[in-house]
Parts: sequence; structure tokens; C-alpha cells
Amino acid sequence: MPELPQTRRGAATYQRILDAATREFAEHGIAGARVERIVSAARTNKAQLYAYFGDKEQLFDAIFLNSLDRITNTTPIDADDLADWAVRLYDEYLRRPDLIRLATWTRLERTPTGHLIESHDDHDEHKLAAIAAAQATGRVRDGDPFDIMAMVIAMSMAWSPVSSVYAADSSEPAEVHASRRALLRECVSRAMRPH
Repeated sequence: MPELPQTRRGAATYQRILDAATREFAEHGIAGARVERIVSAARTNKAQLYAYFGDKEQLFDAIFLNSLDRITNTTPIDADDLADWAVRLYDEYLRRPDLIRLATWTRLERTPTGHLIESHDDHDEHKLAAIAAAQATGRVRDGDPFDIMAMVIAMSMAWSPVSSVYAADSSEPAEVHASRRALLRECVSRAMRPH
């Protein structure tokens, strides 16, 4: 992430750019996003945007990496209760569907195969270590910790904005979300139970 401006006014402009760009990239992707719309929504100018972020690609990188950090920090893994982690991820996707859309645009426009980001180890290392520790003590099924993590995340995204079947919305009735959470919790618990 680029260095934050030192003044209060600069920091406010910087945050407006991030907020406007997050909405723009989530809706239109990397190729479809327009700097003109971002600076207009952020009430600033291109020179300021470029001074803070370099170019549109670097702005997307800053936003995308920040979104990964947000999901990681908001929903830290609990390898002793992967089902609860999956449910908390489900809830985060309801709160911030734009974050999942950013990941989807990255997959579509940048990295169609392999790891979503080159430095995935930096974001996944603690998750993989937690899963491996839970496996070592017999609390989580055997298997590659990365594959275990990927499966739990995939299950948590069953109703996310990237679902090819149905994308949930936070405005749906609470009992609908409760039912999905219960199903998700049961499925992850059964799938990750040691054999």
C-alpha cells in the first residue's frame, strides 16, 4: 500500500480515492474502471490520484491487497473451528460483496490459473500453519493444508457474489441466512472432521 499522506486533508483525499476506486473496480473490473469516474467521485483530480498511487494498475493493487488484509483481519482463521471460520467468511461476503468482486476481477483479468496473487504465502502462511497444527493434534483431517484452506473458503463462497448458482444479499430475511449458516457449519464440520 502506498504511504499515507501526512496531512489531515491529504489523508481524507487519499481515503476518498480508495473508497471511490473500490466501488469503481468492483463494478467495472480493472479494464473497465475509469480514472475519470474515480476522481470525480472522490472529488479530486488525476494528478492527486497519480501522486498517491502511480497509475490505475497500482491503484487496483493497493485496493486489492487491502481487501485481502481486511478479510484476513476481520475473519481470522480458527483451525480448531473451521466451520465457524467459514460462517464468518459468509457473513463478511454479505457485508462487503465488493471485496469478493475485486478478487473475481483479479482472477478474470490477471491470473486465470494458479494462485490468485504471486505472494500468496504472505497472506496464507499463518492460516496454513494453523491448519497444520490442528492436523498434527488430530483436530482436522489429513491432507495438504492449502487444499483444506481452499476447500473451506470455496464452501464459504457457495452463496457469494461469485456463485454460479445464487448470490445472496444482506437484505434477505434473517432466517434465510441462519439456515445457510447452519448448513455451511454442518457441511464444513463433516468435511474437515478427522477420519
